[in-house]
Amino acid sequence: MNTQARSTEKPAQEPLRLAIQKSGRLKEGSAELIKECGIHFQTRGSNPLKASASNFPLELLYLRDDDIPGCVADQAAHIGIVGLNVVEEKHKPVRVIERLDFAKCRLSIALPRSMEYQGLEDLNALHIATTYPRLLRKFLDENNVQDATIHEISGSVEIAPSIGLAQAICDLVSSGSTLIENRLKEVAVVLDSEAVLIAYEDLPDEQNEILERLLFRIRAVINAKNRKYILLNAPEDKIEMISKLLPSLESPTVIDLLEPGWKSLHSVVYEDKFWESIDALIDAGAESILVVTIDKLIE
Repeated sequence: MNTQARSTEKPAQEPLRLAIQKSGRLKEGSAELIKECGIHFQTRGSNPLKASASNFPLELLYLRDDDIPGCVADQAAHIGIVGLNVVEEKHKPVRVIERLDFAKCRLSIALPRSMEYQGLEDLNALHIATTYPRLLRKFLDENNVQDATIHEISGSVEIAPSIGLAQAICDLVSSGSTLIENRLKEVAVVLDSEAVLIAYEDLPDEQNEILERLLFRIRAVINAKNRKYILLNAPEDKIEMISKLLPSLESPTVIDLLEPGWKSLHSVVYEDKFWESIDALIDAGAESILVVTIDKLIE
């Protein structure tokens, strides 16, 4: 009797679909983060709309940033990288699952430098131009600024006061150079923003498992930022004092050196706090200090 052989092959795993910015200030940072996670993509053409990873079950969708929250909410993409400002403005049913520590900026209200400003009450009766009407209205209502008029425009917000469209603006600020160029001054912060990873609720189990694997890698990359691995030598009787001065994540490793009475101390520290304590470390007897960049840090 002939029987058909049953296939023992498992069905292919559906990849996790990640929407990132097609062009703009988040594109480079998003691509770099994925690269640092050890995930490799091969794209075709100079302007791809989709790409698949060769070594991880991940697929990239390239979209306008304003479309990413809606794409995730509609489950066309499982997850997305987008600015928190866009997430809050679009107000779609998505959840922020990780702050990504890049593309940091703030949504701020700015006035012409020639205009006097004493406090938020001075915004009453002003016309304010913005591409973020929902966030601006929420901020004004929370601060009892009831008489300001919001003009929604799609771009070039900073020129609105100079052409008579509005007396104030509400726009993203990073370095502040654009405000200076347009003779504006920042007077109030509406929202502190950065790139975030978003997802829709109730991901299928298969995609949620892939997401957890991706988050493990992302967190290892983020943990390594602004932290350094340091090695230093010190007299044995100074090790306890130096250990207390170090802004380390945990107890340092101490290793015997060939020279009697000397130890080598190894630790992971926050870089900014390390430089604040460098003079005290040297005064305490630390020598031959080596500061090394960390590629990944798994906690």
